[in-house]
Amino acid sequence: MILASGYHFQPDFIFHHLGDLGTGLLRTLAISAIGMAGALAVGVVLGALAALRVPVVRQLITVYVEVFRNTPLLVQIFFLFFALPETGLQLSGFTVGWLSLLLWGGAYNVENFRAGFEAVEGGYVEACRALGFPRMAAFRQVALPLGSRIALPSVTNILISVFKNSSFMIAISYPELTETAVNLVAVTFRVFEMFLAIGIIYLGLVWLMSLGTQAIERRFAIPGGH
Repeated sequence: MILASGYHFQPDFIFHHLGDLGTGLLRTLAISAIGMAGALAVGVVLGALAALRVPVVRQLITVYVEVFRNTPLLVQIFFLFFALPETGLQLSGFTVGWLSLLLWGGAYNVENFRAGFEAVEGGYVEACRALGFPRMAAFRQVALPLGSRIALPSVTNILISVFKNSSFMIAISYPELTETAVNLVAVTFRVFEMFLAIGIIYLGLVWLMSLGTQAIERRFAIPGGH
C-alpha cells in the first residue's frame, strides 16, 4: 500500500511481529495489573486513615501524597532505578515498573478516597454511633461503602492512567510494549507500522477498560445521586 506521501505501508510487517508485540504487551499488562491493584489498595487504606485524621499518620500520608503528586513520574522512575542502587538497593526493571505505577497511582487515589469518605453526610455516621457502634465500626459500615462509591469515577480514571503510564518504562529499557516497538523500529526502520500498531493496541485496551469502569460505576452508583 502506497500512501499519499509515497511511503510504502506494509501491513504484513505488523502481522509478522505480532509475537514480539504480544510478549511486550504481556509485560505491560503484568506491571499495570500489579500497579493498579496496589494503587487501589493504597488509596483505600491511606485514604481511610487520612479521613479518620489519625495523628502523625495523617501527616506522613500528606508527605507521601505531596511528594508523588508534585514530582514527574519519570523522575520517580529514574530515582527507583538509577538512584536507589547508590544506596545498595538494586531493583529489577519489572519491580521498578509496578512499584512506580503503584506509588504514583496510590498517591492520587489517597486523595480521591479521602475526599469520598469525607463527602459522606455526617448524619449517617452519627446515626450509626448513636446505635452504639464504635468509631471504626461506624466508619467501616457507613463511610467506607458510601465514600468508595462517591470516589469511584475519579479512582477509575486514575487506574486507566496507571495503565497508560506503563509506557514510561521505556525510560529504563524495560521491554514492555512501547520499548518493544521502539526496538523493532531501530532494527527495521518501519516507524509508521510499529507506532500505528501499538497505538491501536493501547486505544483498544483503554476503550475496553473505559467500558468496564463505566459499567462498574453504574452498578455501584448511589441511588438518587447525581
